[in-house]
Amino acid sequence: MPASPELLQRITSRPEVFGGKLITRDMRISVEFILSLLSQVATPEELLGDYPELEPEDIRACIAYRHVRVSHPPTN
Repeated sequence: MPASPELLQRITSRPEVFGGKLITRDMRISVEFILSLLSQVATPEELLGDYPELEPEDIRACIAYRHVRVSHPPTN
């Protein structure tokens, strides 16, 4: 099932935040950071406990974004 556009809208980028890296909902939490923690066996529940400003949909959006990038890599 493809990721919903509404879910992916949680992923944003601003030049003044982390040099334009992808972030969640304009917060100072990067998609890269969330995916890194998840890949190191942190659970979504642990992330939500450690970062109370995150919402479950933010984590889902990061995972959905990763899926989109893997299934549709950029072309040069």
